[in-house]
Amino acid sequence: MAQAISVRLDDEAERALRSLQQSGRSRSDAIRSALVDAAARQGRSSQLAAESAALEADDEDRREMLAVAEMMDSLRAPR
Repeated sequence: MAQAISVRLDDEAERALRSLQQSGRSRSDAIRSALVDAAARQGRSSQLAAESAALEADDEDRREMLAVAEMMDSLRAPR
């Protein structure tokens, strides 16, 4: 069941909404879509942060990363 809400938009949000509506979407559809997209981005961002933290905590992975960096350094042309 859909739930109606009321939102006050500042100038920046109003411009963003108009931009979303230029593709032919209704105000309601544009707002719903923007909310779903923002939540998905936030979820992906949280997931990437967790994966990054897990990799940083992985001693074996860190050793391998350092070994690759050392190898790449040894291949660098002399200055």
